[in-house]
Amino acid sequence: MPAIQSVLYQHRQKNIALVVLSIIFLPLDSLIFILALLSDFLVPSSSHGRREAANFDPSFTPKTVLVTGVGMSKGLALARSFYEAGHNVIGADFDRNASGRVSKSISLFYTLQKPSATSGSSAYIEGLLEVVLTNKVDLWVSCSGVASAVEDGEAKEIVEARTSCKAIQFNVSTTQTLHEKDSFIARTKQLGLSVPDTHTITTPAAAEEALREAPADRKYIMKPIGMDDASRGDLSLLPKATEQDTTRHLSSLRISKKFPWIMQQFIEGPEYCTHSLVVKGLVKAFVACPSAELLMHYEPLAPDSKLSQAMLKFTQHYASAGGENFTGHLSFDFMVEQKQVDALSRGQQHEEPILYPIECNPRAHTADVLFNGMSGFTNAYLSILVDLPPSTEVDSSKAEAGSMVLPERKNRYYWVGHDLVELIIIPMLSVLFFQPDASTAKVSQGIFKFVDHLLHWRDGTFERWDPAPWWWLYHVYWPMQFVDSLKTGKRWSRINVSTTKIFEC
Repeated sequence: MPAIQSVLYQHRQKNIALVVLSIIFLPLDSLIFILALLSDFLVPSSSHGRREAANFDPSFTPKTVLVTGVGMSKGLALARSFYEAGHNVIGADFDRNASGRVSKSISLFYTLQKPSATSGSSAYIEGLLEVVLTNKVDLWVSCSGVASAVEDGEAKEIVEARTSCKAIQFNVSTTQTLHEKDSFIARTKQLGLSVPDTHTITTPAAAEEALREAPADRKYIMKPIGMDDASRGDLSLLPKATEQDTTRHLSSLRISKKFPWIMQQFIEGPEYCTHSLVVKGLVKAFVACPSAELLMHYEPLAPDSKLSQAMLKFTQHYASAGGENFTGHLSFDFMVEQKQVDALSRGQQHEEPILYPIECNPRAHTADVLFNGMSGFTNAYLSILVDLPPSTEVDSSKAEAGSMVLPERKNRYYWVGHDLVELIIIPMLSVLFFQPDASTAKVSQGIFKFVDHLLHWRDGTFERWDPAPWWWLYHVYWPMQFVDSLKTGKRWSRINVSTTKIFEC
């Protein structure tokens, strides 16, 4: 069949298959949902005890907290944390079918209008402001996605100017600087921190010129500065074997002054990510973990490890440089050379490892699930509501050392829907349809890994005391997304179950 018909056939096929998969598992998941409710009724989980203890404390004053982005795991995790701590939680999201709307932790749910290039951000900000005013919100915790990061910066400035509500969100200028890859690297260099060799590219010819001037043994990758789902997964190393191949590859990219790219030094080694809460220039919570281009498994590094300590030091440097008005979620992606990681694992490297920051996300990271169940976590957020007089100010490093929240537990997180498809179904189908890279060994490895996650890891959405969002995610939210994709013809290459992001192609 013609190529376009083949693509459309595959598009329909995978969407229909995933809807059918949801239907197949509906009876089992419904049983799990009912058993979770029943078991929590008979043997209440520790979350109930934490909430009751807070409410019985005569010195405790519950706050009204608005969490936006509760359809994503990171937003849902924060909403649950504030609920467990005894506060009144209001949830909001751009999607009216967001899984967080059915969470036990949320007393009210609002649907907000998503900012767009055509409609702008005014309707979104007005809707958010109305929620804050109507409910007398004390604290707004922004868990924005990549598409609305800057608009949340605008909303923060307006909300704090017109109400008494405080926001965990950077302002517009800070968000813009950290959000864009080129300005982030420039700011990092300005702070005297190490960065990989990076060039802003607006024409293919400029990229070729930079490659000619680069050291012969150095490789680079191209990344769009703005959002481009179709190009995100292309990490081709440059220069290629021949100049003609390099020119051909660069010409295939949509490079222009309107759509600039960066050409960044390729660092051979593992990737790491961090998530931190920064309040008034102080790091209040921090975690680091191994990362990947599409991260779906979260396992924290030991807080006292050299890598974690180096990343914390980097984060503290950034936070303190931001000053008193620097408040928000701050996440970095780092590369570390493989030889350094090997030396650290053998205990042969005693100096601080060299970090190569490649991106910054000035917003909440899904790694915040690693703080689940920690009572002090929400207190770190609420510290923004306390204004200390100048006479009580202390040295920032001492303040952080005494009040910073680090993951105490060694819980590791996965998403069962992602692992089921990625580790079991796809390898099995590859064998059945005689795909070139298929093997029964991969099927066995996938099954073993899936069972290990099922038994020893925690699902990033499921909680025994609050199972409804987990059930809703797989049997309402995602099926409706796949049906919508069938109706509109919108094609996608992959999805992120934890952030509900669909990568269009």
